[in-house]
Amino acid sequence: MQGKPLNVPADGLTTRQRRNRPLVIVHTGAGKGKSTAAFGLALRGWNQGWDIGVFQFVKSAKWRIGEQTALETLRDVHADTGRGGPIEWHKMGSGWSWSRKEGSDQDHALAAQEGWAEIRRRLAEERHTLYVLDEFTYPMTWGWIDPVEVAETLRDRPGTQHVVITGRNCAPEVLEVADLVTEMTKVKHPFDQGQKGQKGIEW
Repeated sequence: MQGKPLNVPADGLTTRQRRNRPLVIVHTGAGKGKSTAAFGLALRGWNQGWDIGVFQFVKSAKWRIGEQTALETLRDVHADTGRGGPIEWHKMGSGWSWSRKEGSDQDHALAAQEGWAEIRRRLAEERHTLYVLDEFTYPMTWGWIDPVEVAETLRDRPGTQHVVITGRNCAPEVLEVADLVTEMTKVKHPFDQGQKGQKGIEW
């Protein structure tokens, strides 16, 4: 196929305009690899010089995954050499980088709502080129964040801002406005045989 689309819509757009339109991408399903795929996309974006914002919604603010170290190293490379693009990494609760107060991890719902409010502000300001909303499906599933509001915000966001969302059971309202949806299907997993997560594979 060489990257050629099977169908060309009669939308009045040029090939260049259609190619460069901003995307909402969802990695969902029960299989492994949703976050891994999103962070791989962040690596591509960094190479293109994009401004990247990563927002982790579930993992503990005290738990540091390997992708965070790698992307923050690339952030420093950009700051020191100008190569690639800038990267910000924000975590839940007291880990939200814009919150200077000592936060409690007990009120996860409030933390998620504050985080989503910050992302909405950034989208309105066209702050980043790529937003990675890691495990963002769960606060919607748990009723902490309104998926209808999320879908409307993503649909109406200005400029050229790509958004990738990861997590199981993505809300149908968000799937409806997404441009690219991939469902990871588990066939086998070492966890099924009682094997715990290991370095370099899970973190």
